[in-house]
Amino acid sequence: MAENTPRTEIGALGEFGLIRLLTNSIKLNQESSIKGVGDDAAVVNHQGKNTVITTDMLAEGIHFDLMYTPLKHLGYKAIVVNLSDIYAMNATPTQVTVSLAISSRYSVEALEELYEGINLACKKYGVDLVGGDTTSSLSGLVISITALGVADTEDLVYRNGAKPGDAICVSGDLGSAYLGLQILEREKRIFLEHPEVQPELEDQPYLIGRQLKPEARKDIIELLKEQGIKPTSMIDISDGLSSEILHICTQSGVGAKIYEDQVPISEDAYNLAIKFNIDPITCALNGGEDYELLFTVRQEDVAKLSNEWDISVIGRITEKSDSVTLTTKGGNVHPISAQGWDPLIKAGILG
Repeated sequence: MAENTPRTEIGALGEFGLIRLLTNSIKLNQESSIKGVGDDAAVVNHQGKNTVITTDMLAEGIHFDLMYTPLKHLGYKAIVVNLSDIYAMNATPTQVTVSLAISSRYSVEALEELYEGINLACKKYGVDLVGGDTTSSLSGLVISITALGVADTEDLVYRNGAKPGDAICVSGDLGSAYLGLQILEREKRIFLEHPEVQPELEDQPYLIGRQLKPEARKDIIELLKEQGIKPTSMIDISDGLSSEILHICTQSGVGAKIYEDQVPISEDAYNLAIKFNIDPITCALNGGEDYELLFTVRQEDVAKLSNEWDISVIGRITEKSDSVTLTTKGGNVHPISAQGWDPLIKAGILG
């Protein structure tokens, strides 16, 4: 770098700003490249067949903490978070590859435990582990997963298809994984200060399970297809509801109205948030790692959604000029900003 070249700190851009900067000049030259950077997964078409591809990296100390994350759970989660991206494209996952960077403190037995979780997830979701790579690491364990899936062209769902009037839907409940993490982080701090103290997990297996062993919502994708409902846009909730709805709105060129009293929060999550003096809706908006599906459907499809399904209608898509807002239980309207989990903050690259 030249001596007088200005230096821009990564923290000035943020994770998504950095991605936009590095990828905004990329052009797709191959006819088979249907969708590139900017969605949950890429799409490549070969002789009329669409292959959906996504990749994700998990770094020790950034994405996971082995003080409270069993290796078997970590292996399972590493697969699931990638399959969730495939389902968010309305596609079916078929294969994965697994690459590891391993430090010398890991034994063969430890890696066997990790792969036990990997194989368990592959078996549950019916995907094949077809390859990968291993190398050495000087800074702990790094896991890189690439997942592949298939979809017919007419079935693919992107982030950019939402239209004014569409209903905004979400599967499951939100904020639970974040609160499970709060319990684990609290117990870690106590253990480091007082190793003799037994952990107190608040008798919250559901919340802790949502953090350590999430599931991809294959069932929701299958249910929508059975009922003939094709979402107009879709994304999985990895970084928090606020970040994900903004992704959909930005790429679709629309606004949105979310209603607090319609956002699904489990009783366990609600009660623990109150105990921890956290607003429950803040956990749902900004917590992340729920791996639920956020999607939009046409108004005529709303009637097909059964109250018995694990799906909540939480708002509607509006014109772009209306921005993206949250209407509270008290009737106040607040703009939604992206405050979800950011790995660059965790790494100390952002302030």
